[in-house]
Amino acid sequence: MFKVLFLLFIVIPIAEIALLLQVSEVIGGFATLALVILTAVFGARLVKQQGLGAYANVQQQMARGQLPASDLFAGICVIIAGVLLMTPGIMTDVLGFMLLTPAIRQKLAKALLQRATVQVQSGGMFSQHTTQQQEQQFDPFAGRASGHGQSQRDEGNTTLEGEFKRKD
Repeated sequence: MFKVLFLLFIVIPIAEIALLLQVSEVIGGFATLALVILTAVFGARLVKQQGLGAYANVQQQMARGQLPASDLFAGICVIIAGVLLMTPGIMTDVLGFMLLTPAIRQKLAKALLQRATVQVQSGGMFSQHTTQQQEQQFDPFAGRASGHGQSQRDEGNTTLEGEFKRKD
């Protein structure tokens, strides 16, 4: 944890200052300042637009009874992008604009989902009492069990009951 905090509070600001100084030598100090201010203003507008869009999508999906996982992830990315764009600097602005790009958000979400799938398959989400057959029946990312109406009971574990419809 110390390494992450060191990176966030020491290394990144030093790199930002060095980059700002190099850019100011090429385009001038006032132009660099204007660039930082313009990216903050333009970024704030984009964050507001995409954030409201993600919020509306989350509400629509929840009203239909669906889990809005992808839109919630998009909302988190937009919030992080907003913080990065409001932070003075060129490197953070580039990262912020990258997070506002839907294609990059989708690739990032896919990579995180694959990592989460590996952790779940390695036993991170299942208890020691869960059998291998139950692990194969339950797909935590599809939100459904492979059996029809079967409830899985195991002593000492929480039982999840519910109804579902398979739309294949």
